[in-house]
Amino acid sequence: MAARQPRVGLFATCLVDLFRPSVGFASAKLLQDAGCEVHVPVAQTCCGQPAYNSGDRADTRAIAEQVIEAFEGFDFVVAPSGSCASMLKKHYPGLFAGDAAWEGRAQRFSDKCHELVSFLTDVMMVRDTGASLDAKITYHDSCSGLRELGIKDQPRKLLANVRGLELQEMKDSDVCCGFGGTFCIKYSDISNAIVTKKVVNIDASGADMLLAGDVGCLMNMAGKLKRQGSSVEVRHVAEVLAGMTSQPPIAGSGK
Repeated sequence: MAARQPRVGLFATCLVDLFRPSVGFASAKLLQDAGCEVHVPVAQTCCGQPAYNSGDRADTRAIAEQVIEAFEGFDFVVAPSGSCASMLKKHYPGLFAGDAAWEGRAQRFSDKCHELVSFLTDVMMVRDTGASLDAKITYHDSCSGLRELGIKDQPRKLLANVRGLELQEMKDSDVCCGFGGTFCIKYSDISNAIVTKKVVNIDASGADMLLAGDVGCLMNMAGKLKRQGSSVEVRHVAEVLAGMTSQPPIAGSGK
């Protein structure tokens, strides 16, 4: 008898839903190709990180309860964002500490949460997605994925097996792009100074495409690259790994 496919709840994220739906479709394809049964609960909403980072624990908890109820029935919960995945995995348990009805429930939920690329490589043991793309790319390691979830080698392992792809590492690939969610709104001048340095390194890499695992970071860098007159394309890593690069590149935001 064939083994049962793991049931995966795809947490699409707000930015994917509103600005880059192609990342959601690419994520679903990658998960299905890896042997997962993919579900996208219609009741899902924000992970609560904006409220959490602003110190609003009451609203964050209310959002977290809704997310847990929508997703706890799946074997795994996967998000194409290190930032959102980190919120689900690392910060939800603390919201319910000391609550007898919710503490264990939140911990069990968080234990099954993963970022997309790390789930593919570390859980589903995917080594080759079968994609091909003739391009020179550079990769930005987003802060939450890198520092809270340890995501660095995983995307590079999968990208190494994309036919025709050449990785050209930029200087300080693990340094913040300046987005930081609400940080770029509260401290726009500092954010702009940080992303200005980042795009210098991106252009200096000689790559013609920038990849990362978080749409927020990608929009921030794409906006600055465009305003600086750079021709570097910006895409989510899932789009390349799924072979879904027919959509226009990410357009960007910010000042």
